[in-house]
Amino acid sequence: MKEYKSSKESRISITELMLPAHSNFGGKVHGGYILNLMDQIAFACASKHSRSYCVTASVNKVDFLNPIEVGELVTLKASINYTGRTSMVVGVRVESENIRSGKKKHCNSSYFTMVAKDLEGKSIPVPGLVVDSIEDVRRFARSIQRKSEASSRTSRFDSSNFKVKDYIAHLDGENVKLNLK
Repeated sequence: MKEYKSSKESRISITELMLPAHSNFGGKVHGGYILNLMDQIAFACASKHSRSYCVTASVNKVDFLNPIEVGELVTLKASINYTGRTSMVVGVRVESENIRSGKKKHCNSSYFTMVAKDLEGKSIPVPGLVVDSIEDVRRFARSIQRKSEASSRTSRFDSSNFKVKDYIAHLDGENVKLNLK
């Protein structure tokens, strides 16, 4: 196995026509269907980089920016943004295209943390990432920051660490009625 690989070696994209079977009652494509496609392309990208079976460990924030209509082409693009010892962060971008007008919309972007596994299901090392552009450095550094923030968020709101007095003021102006006993 290579010790390091560039993100270009693992980049992948897929395009699919959105059909009525993918839609909700409003004629928009189900977000869950798009999430499924995103997970599939993240798996393919991570597996291509690691040359092994990969599992999804986490998904970082998915915001649906624009609806996808039935009849549009949806293109998903994935690349490796970060490599740890056994994990990789795969950046996934989703765009839709109106076939008639050619107009393209950015629908969402998200970051999937994928872990490489051996045949027994144990985590295994992955090749490191060759960073050869300023954009690659930005993506790698952003992944480190997201990892740090997630760790901090998890411990800060753990029930054994949570201090209600530190957050009660944050509820002011929110659509909530406090009825603490």
